[in-house]
Amino acid sequence: LGGSGLGHNPEELFAVGYAACYLGAMRFAAASEKLGAVPDNATVNAHVGIGPRSDGGFGLKVRLVVTLPGVERAVAEKIVERGHFICPYSNATKGNIEVVTELA
Repeated sequence: LGGSGLGHNPEELFAVGYAACYLGAMRFAAASEKLGAVPDNATVNAHVGIGPRSDGGFGLKVRLVVTLPGVERAVAEKIVERGHFICPYSNATKGNIEVVTELA
């Protein structure tokens, strides 16, 4: 959007914050709701895109790619779901931007 291209852009910083917060929220949900444990090697990669909106201006899109190695699929899906309930980023973006979560 006219920047120099040097350094980090706001979308990258949002992605890092969202990924870290969401991972913490999944850990909290898993422990507090006795869903099991989120493994130490779990990851969340957030991909944030920016582009024009149909009604004008610009908007964001988020894709969260979650890995929970060794966690049974049904349990992992519940942890992913409950992570969104806990995560402040998920609550702030709900209904405002498209957020897609993929369980790898």
